[in-house]
Amino acid sequence: MSKRKSFYHYVLTLRGSNQKNAEQAFATNVGKDIQFPKHSEDYDTISSYLELSVDYVDSMDLFDEIWQHYLENN
Repeated sequence: MSKRKSFYHYVLTLRGSNQKNAEQAFATNVGKDIQFPKHSEDYDTISSYLELSVDYVDSMDLFDEIWQHYLENN
């Protein structure tokens, strides 16, 4: 059985060189965020961190959408 990826590790796979969409821009910002909870697989932990500690998330709807993809692909 393979080990589940952390959300951080999953998000890094979404990065793009030209940040042409919101997911890529989010992933790039997460990759630059040294305080991001890198080992967490917990929705509440990550959601709270994003809501309270960063200014690069314009809408939590984007996080929720990416979280759904994370669950489907993990």
